[in-house]
Amino acid sequence: MKVVICGAGQVGFHLARYLSSEQNDVTVVDQSPELIGKINDQLDVQAFVGHAAHPDVLERAGAENADMLIAVTFTDEVNMTACQVAHSLFNVPTKIARIRQQNYLNPMWGDLFAREHLPIDVIISPEKEVARAIGRRLRAPGAFDILPMGDDKVRVIGVRCTEDTPVINTPLRQLTSLFPDLNIVVIAILRDERMIIPTSNDQMLPGDEIYFVADKEHVSRAMAVFGHEDKKTRRIIIVGGGNIGTFVAKNLEDSDEGYSVRIIEQSKARARIVAEELPTTNVILGDGLDSEILEEANIHQAETIISVTDDDETNILSSLLAKRFGVERAVTLVNKNSYAPLITTLGIDVVVSPREITASTILQHVRRGRIRSVHSLRDGFAEIIEAEALATSPLVGKKIKEAKLPKGILVGAIVRGDEVIIPRPSTDIQENDIVIMMVAAESVRKVEKMFAVRLEYF
Repeated sequence: MKVVICGAGQVGFHLARYLSSEQNDVTVVDQSPELIGKINDQLDVQAFVGHAAHPDVLERAGAENADMLIAVTFTDEVNMTACQVAHSLFNVPTKIARIRQQNYLNPMWGDLFAREHLPIDVIISPEKEVARAIGRRLRAPGAFDILPMGDDKVRVIGVRCTEDTPVINTPLRQLTSLFPDLNIVVIAILRDERMIIPTSNDQMLPGDEIYFVADKEHVSRAMAVFGHEDKKTRRIIIVGGGNIGTFVAKNLEDSDEGYSVRIIEQSKARARIVAEELPTTNVILGDGLDSEILEEANIHQAETIISVTDDDETNILSSLLAKRFGVERAVTLVNKNSYAPLITTLGIDVVVSPREITASTILQHVRRGRIRSVHSLRDGFAEIIEAEALATSPLVGKKIKEAKLPKGILVGAIVRGDEVIIPRPSTDIQENDIVIMMVAAESVRKVEKMFAVRLEYF
């Protein structure tokens, strides 16, 4: 597949690295010589300096033969214009754009992105995606990640193991006998920055981060198995009243779960805007690193702090300060990948990466075959993939043990109509099943072929 990526920032770099590792033909364009130099030094792709919306630049990038254009520059207008040029001059089949400015996304202007106007096939709003991800994490106390899949019948949940986790040092094959009526499967173990797709003989150890699949109806019991019987938090302080903080607060306002939310925002002008948008949320003007401001926000009574300013250091420090005041849970926005190994040792509970969330959203539109959703883990070391089994799939009609799945693929759940099936070796895969699996990076292409329609094979 020929892909043109406009923008060499964190998301563009991540996508270029990931897609090139799968032998796609990738070209990256950006106006920054520094960012392009980094890509040329580290990745096996074509990359050059240029304005991504200029026709001659897109022509040089090979847009005429491109299957897809992904516009993720720092400027919405450049992203939109690049898609328009790619459509009008080069007839690029699929165009994806990241758009941050919410005025463009107002339903009032819904016709703006129609094919006859601005022909963008997929619009990604990072702030909204991040806000949704934070909201999901709030609904599963004790989890650092939670993903709804299988038509919302299944949850993929990430938790950390400690010395107090009841099931550590237990072979995974024994989970079924210990909890026979509990539908869960451990599909990944992150240990010492290394991803393990486990076998039945593997064990969970203190310090591991693990992902498991559970029937939605069994989530509370599953969390208890891993030592998390935490109550949902209701009293929340948000540091940062930008788009993400505002979206999170708005979602909590609109829910019927009785949240009490306060926002701390340093900019007077922005604080005024947020107060007008969120009439039932208490907006406090001040610095989230100021102890007096935190006390004004009633930090001693708060159960969760969500730090989502534009500055990683402010987010980390305000989270740690809140924990020192006794806040039970800290959800922290971190953009810089270099901070990742330090976060959990500092005591932060949940790290949210806009780069990974945005890239995962884009990848589900890049994947071929009947791929319904994708979640990228640890900079693309593996993916959690949800796919639909069509009649043409070589898996249909076979038991899992007979399917000869390639190494690096572990099926975590099958959704068949209203039924959630936790698979065993003797479980068969039927037409129209939704299959949720953990897939190592090197096996993603094989999964695409297994779930492709017949015409895509040739």
